[in-house]
Amino acid sequence: MTELTKIPVTVITGFLGSGKTTLIRHLMAKTDGRRLAVLVNEFGEVGVDGEILKSCADENCPSENIVELANGCICCTVADDFIPTIEALMALPQRPDHILIETSGLALPKPLLKAFDWPGIRSRITVDGVIALADAEAVAAGRFASDEAAIQRQREADDSLDHESPLAEVFEDQISCADIILLTKADLAGEAGIAAARAAIEAEAPRSLPILPVSDGVIDTRVVLGLNAAAENDLDARPSHHDSAHDHEHDDFDSVAIELPEITAVESLHQAIEKLAREQEILRVKGHVAVAGKPMRLLVQAVGERVRSQFDRRWQPGERLSRLIVIAEHDNIDEARIRGVLLDAISGA
Repeated sequence: MTELTKIPVTVITGFLGSGKTTLIRHLMAKTDGRRLAVLVNEFGEVGVDGEILKSCADENCPSENIVELANGCICCTVADDFIPTIEALMALPQRPDHILIETSGLALPKPLLKAFDWPGIRSRITVDGVIALADAEAVAAGRFASDEAAIQRQREADDSLDHESPLAEVFEDQISCADIILLTKADLAGEAGIAAARAAIEAEAPRSLPILPVSDGVIDTRVVLGLNAAAENDLDARPSHHDSAHDHEHDDFDSVAIELPEITAVESLHQAIEKLAREQEILRVKGHVAVAGKPMRLLVQAVGERVRSQFDRRWQPGERLSRLIVIAEHDNIDEARIRGVLLDAISGA
């Protein structure tokens, strides 16, 4: 099988809440005649993004072509999860023309690229390109380090010290592995924010990369699909903080699923999530919530103190259950405290 007959795979990486699912929804709607398959890898025991994408399924990307792997990094479970899933997608009755992989927001993309050298699949698929998404507003504000000024002082005092936070390392590895950087939520960042984010990324990138601002995931598919990068053969140009390690750890991050009763005031829930972001440095919240008197379920998505919610569809029989997935650095996950803040807000305490 030649390079031209391999199924191209686009790896879409990016930090928590950077807009990966939004981008894939756009690509699903603008396939340019391609038949797509999608693999979603989430961090946390309950998947949300995969279900969002399945609600957008159509003839070019039917629901059976959308597969979700939750609660596990696919690059850490290659033999058990990633390879069988890819093989199943390639064996679909109608062979996909292109596969999209949405990594978890905590994933390091380079170990995943190495998995494409697995004997069972290396002659049948190729990494068309790695697309890294970065929240322009967040990057411009320097949110990928716990204390940027302190880190800079430490670096200046001793160049041999590495005091970067795990968040910064994840971000830098994603940038270093990319073929294209998309600055998402450009409408929120404004021109000054985009310029600052671009400068921050250029300072970290190991080579010159296209950096494009986007809003609501809208971009011409010709820009991000069909790159023919064969990234699995170009690993040396994609340096990582973990190149010398045999594996990489996810113990820096943790998640907890919080079940809640029906709520009556959506704004109170928003305020509780904002409080958790401020006081416990919660990175990400996502899930579905039942609102009293409403037949529709409320989809909740939060990145730090930015909280958004919308009714996405009707609850199915026996399905009505409020559950939120909360993700943070390991030391900031206090399940009892998180549950208490959310319940107090709901009860009006």
